[in-house]
Amino acid sequence: MNWSWLRGRRRRVVPTGSLPHHSAWQPARGKAARRSLCAWLSLVIAGVAAGCTGSPGSTGPGRATPAASPSPVFISTAAPDVVVGRQLTWFLRAVADLPWSQQVIRAHFPPGVGADEVNSVVAQDLAAWGVSRPPSGASLAGLLWQDRTHDPVSLLAVAAFGRVRLTVSISVDRAGLIGRLQLGPYLSSWAQVDRELAALAPDASLLAARVSPGGSCTPVHQVAAAAARPLASMFKLFVLGALADQIAAGRVSWDQELTVTDALRSAGNIGPGYLQTVPAGTRVPVRQVAAKMIAISDNTASDMLIHLVGRSAVEAQFRQWSDHAALNVPFLTGREVFQMKLLHYPALADRYLRLAPGQRAAFLASSVDSLPFSPAHVQEKLVQQGTEPRDVETIGWFASPGDICRAFAGLQQLAARPRLAPLGPILSANNGGLGLDPARWPTIWHKGGSEPGVLTLGNLATSSKGQTVMVAAMLSNPAAALSPPTLPGLAAIARAAFELVR
Repeated sequence: MNWSWLRGRRRRVVPTGSLPHHSAWQPARGKAARRSLCAWLSLVIAGVAAGCTGSPGSTGPGRATPAASPSPVFISTAAPDVVVGRQLTWFLRAVADLPWSQQVIRAHFPPGVGADEVNSVVAQDLAAWGVSRPPSGASLAGLLWQDRTHDPVSLLAVAAFGRVRLTVSISVDRAGLIGRLQLGPYLSSWAQVDRELAALAPDASLLAARVSPGGSCTPVHQVAAAAARPLASMFKLFVLGALADQIAAGRVSWDQELTVTDALRSAGNIGPGYLQTVPAGTRVPVRQVAAKMIAISDNTASDMLIHLVGRSAVEAQFRQWSDHAALNVPFLTGREVFQMKLLHYPALADRYLRLAPGQRAAFLASSVDSLPFSPAHVQEKLVQQGTEPRDVETIGWFASPGDICRAFAGLQQLAARPRLAPLGPILSANNGGLGLDPARWPTIWHKGGSEPGVLTLGNLATSSKGQTVMVAAMLSNPAAALSPPTLPGLAAIARAAFELVR
């Protein structure tokens, strides 16, 4: 777990990432940004909340839930007697002893973490929530999530810090030390969800819907759910749907091998396991390419599949599932987006946008696809660009939360066919980290996306009682970067929506 935020929290931190998938964050500015920064205390995400304001009794956007509000049915009301449970118990008790000594920090946090910095950040952000130092510490209300089988080192709990309830997400590393500690809003009503959503970005949408066995979406709660928003990497749901249709028709097979070529190599993904890093000529089965596209949002994988099925097939998939299909013609590859919005910006973007929609496909073929492309150059440009949103409302992929529900529901229908059964494992390999109780929600599908100024989260989950729920949340700000706590804040909203629907 990366604790570099503590050593460099006063300088801008730009994680590696891509326009279609990851965001580069920097601390937000201004009153509205401070409210958003206060929406989540994170000891992981770069750009820790700072300068938050508000009175201790405030109940406006970005505020926590009073301890007297209704509680969910917790999976337990006691911390488990395992390493992460004991660290949770320590933290809740130790809040009363702030500031902590360096000896205490060494006993509970990884090497290199300084006491002054930890104490400053924790005390500052607890105060931003209206939490004074409880003389007897915080008290555990109960556990929301624990997965002893798949993630035995993590917990999600609700704790009372005096009159205020917060969620506490905590994980330990291999040495049993706290590698992640996040405090966030505990949301127990749709009114609280709506206030938190409005505080995160100027353009925000949410849909929580029940999905019938026949694949229809019935809204339970919605905020601008019919508005088209930038998708970022959630467009890959439609690519997966187009692939599934061709497999069902017998034109493609799961075991068919695709070849990684320089002409299809995209960028934005760093680290081992991504197809952009493998040598040209490497052959990969369709099933593995699709799995990488969804589980780790591999941009080269998605471009390889777009090339396999064809733009027209993905555009047809949008027409089937989306009310905003015309916004995605011509359908762009990730590589094309990088060329226009990063490597050759703004020249290519301006030329593309001046063209009539019917002329744009020819422009891509003649003036974009043939350009040299270096993933390493993309990474350099990403660092140089920082967090500046670029044409987020005009170049990219677009759909509404209602469209996303139809996409998830359509994929669920397709996955029921024997030939398309691999869709289920592909979509459930990454559960999005919402902290849904696996006993209540044994099946969770996830796809999200981000670029500077854009963040999207989509999940479809089926409960142990057979009820299927879809939650899609979409944020965008064409003028400024989203603040560092936006991702965990939006995840808290999505988690609360699942709890409120069931």
